[in-house]
Order: sequence, then structure tokens, then C-alpha cells
Amino acid sequence: MLNRFLHYIRNRHSLLFKGVLFLLSLLLIVYLFPHNMRFRYELSKLQGRPWPYDKLVAPFDFAISKSVAELDNEKEELRNSRKLYFRYDSSAVAKARSLAREPKYKEAQSFCDSVYGKGVIAWPQQIRAEEAIMLINGSVAEEQPVSQFVALAAARARFRTLFPAFPADSLVVAGVRYDQELTEQFLNQSLGNISATRGAVSRDELLVDRGEIVDENIYQRLLSLQQNVNMRGAGDSGYLQLIGGQLLLVAFCLFVLFQFLRLFRREVLANDAWLLFILLFVVLTVCMSYLPVLFEGIPILALPFCILPVVMRAFFDTRIALFVHLVTIFIISMTLPGDQFEFAMIQILSGIVAIFSIASMRNRSQLFFSVVIILAAYTTLFTGLKFITESDLRLVDWRVLTQYTISALLVLLAYPLIFTFEKMFGFVSDVTLLELSDTNNALLRELAERAPGTFQHSLQVANLAESAIRSIGGNPLLVRTGALYHDIGKGDMPLYFIENQATGVNPHNELSFEESAQIIIDHVIRGIEKAKAAKLPEIITDFIRTHHGTTNTAYFLTLYKRNNPDVTIDEELFRYPGPEPYSKETAVLMMADATEASSRSLSQYDVESIDKLVEEIIDHQVEQKQFNNCDITLKDISTIKKIFKKKLRSIYHVRVAYPK
Repeated sequence: MLNRFLHYIRNRHSLLFKGVLFLLSLLLIVYLFPHNMRFRYELSKLQGRPWPYDKLVAPFDFAISKSVAELDNEKEELRNSRKLYFRYDSSAVAKARSLAREPKYKEAQSFCDSVYGKGVIAWPQQIRAEEAIMLINGSVAEEQPVSQFVALAAARARFRTLFPAFPADSLVVAGVRYDQELTEQFLNQSLGNISATRGAVSRDELLVDRGEIVDENIYQRLLSLQQNVNMRGAGDSGYLQLIGGQLLLVAFCLFVLFQFLRLFRREVLANDAWLLFILLFVVLTVCMSYLPVLFEGIPILALPFCILPVVMRAFFDTRIALFVHLVTIFIISMTLPGDQFEFAMIQILSGIVAIFSIASMRNRSQLFFSVVIILAAYTTLFTGLKFITESDLRLVDWRVLTQYTISALLVLLAYPLIFTFEKMFGFVSDVTLLELSDTNNALLRELAERAPGTFQHSLQVANLAESAIRSIGGNPLLVRTGALYHDIGKGDMPLYFIENQATGVNPHNELSFEESAQIIIDHVIRGIEKAKAAKLPEIITDFIRTHHGTTNTAYFLTLYKRNNPDVTIDEELFRYPGPEPYSKETAVLMMADATEASSRSLSQYDVESIDKLVEEIIDHQVEQKQFNNCDITLKDISTIKKIFKKKLRSIYHVRVAYPK
């Protein structure tokens, strides 16, 4: 049983790996989702306006929350009506009375006895006579009217008038002192006991009907419902329902993405690195949408969501960039409060415009042009929606356009991201291909100097292959760059290749046929070594590996057979190591290379000879099954033949024969 399971895993490990990638993406996105119910109405835009939706009834019982203004009023009333707590300081009174009984203060003794009998009070602020205080004497607290006490300041002023020679501050002291700490403690306790709700709404009770004005009372009831809906999360009976809904929606979005790749971009789905990159970027973009939850100062509209289609377009075609952008925006829209339609519409259409702006990304300055286009799209879409949805444009918060401007400018971060992902995943963007196709590149300059004939051959092959791939569909810049580098291995021994033998001396005349064939075959190995030393992208090195496939060096093999008719021939000595072409681009290069090289050996250049040459060369490659591993059709091959014939006629200036 275990062996059967291990055998199943071994045979389907690639498919299982892709399944694990999609599953991890699903779980990570749902894990990062806010796990609370989402209220689907944007209440701030509805206050004081007619309710535009169908009648809304309470889905469950809930308490009506007090508004901020109501709570502030209650707190202010409590502060104004709070009880002030005082303590009786018996030790200070006893000390002052003892001093007053001294013989030298005998005249003031009766005055002191009189004020202390009533109680001398010291307070930090003016207290109205009709107010009462809480007096704490030992462990007993009782309410006392302020009018029964004598104010310290008044008592001392009267004492100084009657007895100017006596020390008023020592003989008249406060026996009742204000206890601020205790007063604040009881006030805070009272503030904490304020109820945050007033009344309740029963399940199925009508909250608001279509067309009804959302006044302050209705607004507060709706706001209370929103708060209760948002709080129904972990620990609530609806938690599993919420998680289940999120899993279903995100899983469906990822399933749609999987189906798109399976049906229309199988080569992307088959490449684990490409699939990992796409899913990773989707997850990272969804994570970016949670920044406003973690940091209050970050507005959601200032985030650069259009950076996703820009980076995707740098590595893939426009359809993949658009589809990935659509799926990601739909996933993000699930968690956003407020008007999800407005967010989705603006972000999707702006992303499409961003893709249009870099449909053929040939230089980095296009990113700046893309920023301008995205900002124009944001402004146009936002303004148009407000013209439709707002009756009074003065109520529109036009500051939102500042957030959209920040979002557009942050798309410039695509530049370092493209470079980073190129290094991380071994991808090649169109910008990098354009830089590599510059003939001033060190490898190409070396080839032009050491093997000028090979360099000219590479240029012609690049022109042929680029024209063909444009017609059958593919990446013209990729095939052109691959064509320029496919023969760089000839730069080490240029004179052994006929296109570089300008003096007429052929060093193969001194070698055996096997040795000559091996030198010719080795230019592939030397080219791969040069490419690795120069750290060329692997996708360019593949053009070097595959441009001869598993064909043989027909010239030297034929000579060997002719000169050794009775010897058993090991044809593997004359065969290129391969592999065979695996894509349209590498297949087209193989056809263009063989056709261009053979065309140089024609004794006469006319329509018939060129057409016959193209047909024979490509048909021979098809017979040798060189294109079995790439997604090229017979119709594509027929188109390629027509283009090669037309191009070669132009190169060799073939004219029609005029009648005499």
C-alpha cells in the first residue's frame, strides 16, 4: 500500500506541487482576511438623504448605540454635577486652637472658637452656596451644604481686620480640605458607568424603508446595526459560516485563474517558477490591501494596485496580466467596506489602461508614461462616477484625487520590482531583452570582431526569425535576441566556419571528417560556456542549445560515407547533442538558421531555387522530428516558409524574368 502511494506521488509530483501552491495561496489569503461580518452599506454617504435601497429590517436583536454627541453631553453633565469630596483635618484644627489658647492670643480665642465651630473650608474653585459637598470624617462620609461652612479666605480677612497684629495664617487654618484624588476617582467611576446604549431593536423590526430620509435617529439605528454586524466574528455562531464563505469565494477565484491557465496558457501552468511567481504576486497584492487595517494613516485608495498588471506584463502577455489583475481585484473587493463597485470599476479599468500603455514595453521610460495614463484614468473614472451618483458636487470629497495621485506615482516601484523578480525567478523582461540585443554588448562586439561572417549571419537569422514569429504569434524580441547569441561559440575558432574564411584557406583540409565534425559540433558547447560565463539568462542560453537540435553535420557525414563506403558508420559522432526545440521561438530560430546558412551555397538565386531550398530544409527538419516537443502547427510551418521565401528573395535581389 505504501509503495503504491509513493509510486503515485512520484508520478504526479508536478501536479501535486501545483495543487499545493494553489491551496497555500487560498489558506494564506483567507487567513489574512478580516474575520468579521461586513456591512454592505456606506452609511456616511446616506445621512440626511433618502434611503436608495429596498426596505431594511433587523436581522437580529441588538441594542441602539448612543451617538458620540450624546455620550459627550452625558459626560459633561456628570462633570458639572459631580460631588466634591472633602476631608476633615482634625490635627490641623487642634494645633491652631492650641496656639490660640496661649495668653498672648487670648483676645482672638473667641473668634477662633466661633469659626472652627462652623468649620473652615478651603476649596480650589468657587462653590455656589446652594451646592452640597461630601465630607469625610474618619470612616464616615456625609453630605453637607456649603452654606454651613466658613470660607478660609473670608475667615482670614475678617481675622486680620480685627486682630492685625496676630498671625492669621497660623491661627486660622482650614479644617475641611478638598480631596482632588478622591473626587476624580468617583467621577471616573461614574463616567465608566455611563451606558453606551439606549433602547433596543427587535429582530424583523423595520429600520428604514426605500425613499425614507435617513435622519439622526434612523442613522444611529443603522450605525448600531453596522457595529453589531462587524463584531460578529471569532467566537460567534456565525464565525464558521463567515470562514466558509470566504473560502468558497477565494477558492472560486483561484479556480477560475487555474482554468484560464489550463485552457489558454498551458506553458505557464507547466512552469512551476512562473506559476509560483503569479500566485505569490497575487497574495502579496492582497496583503498590501490590508495595510490600512494595520496602519490607520494609510488610505486604501493610495495603494498602487495597478503595479500588478504592469509587472505581470513585463514578464507575460497582456491576457495573463489582465486576467490576474481581474482575479486579484475581485478578491480584494470582498473585504472592503463601502462601495465595492466603485473600487472594483476604477481599479479594473485603470489596470486595463496600464496594460495598454505598456503593450510593447521596450524601455523603462514607458513606466513614466504609464503613470500619467493611470492617473488620467483614475481622475476620469472618479469624476464620471461622482457626476452620476452625486446630486450636489460640493459634497464630493475631491481630496480623494490626491490619494489616487499617490497610487499612480507608486507604480514607479514596478521598476525595482521587475529587476528583483528577474533575479529571484530567473525571468527575462522585454527591457532586459532589449538591452541584450544591443550589438554593442560585450559578447556581440567580440563576435563581430573575431567572426564577422558569423555576426552577419546572426543578424540575417535574427531578421528572418523575428518576421516569422510575428506572423505565427510569439515573442519577437525574445527570438531576435536568441538569434543574435545562438552562434557565439564560433568566436573561439572562427576560421573553421566557412562564413569567416575570407582568405580561401580551409583548415578542415588538414583534419579527418570526424575531427572536423567535432569542431563544428563543439561550437554549441563553447557557446553555452560563454553564455554562462557572461551570466546570460537561461532562456537565451536555450537558443544556443537547441538551434541545431539533434540533427547531424550533414556535410562531413556525407563526405565520410562517400570516402568510406565499406565502413560501418557511428552517426552519433556527427550528431549535435541537442536538445530539440521546445517552443515556437526556438523552433523558428532553428528553421531560420539552417535556411539562411544553406542559402549562401546556392549557385543561382532565383524564385525557383530559393523556394526549393526553403521547402527542402524545413521539410527535412520535420522528417527528423525536430519540432515534436514544441507547440507549432503545420499551418505555422507553412506560414514560416512563405515568409522565409519572401525575405530571401529580397535579400538576394531576385527579380522576375522579363519577356524578350
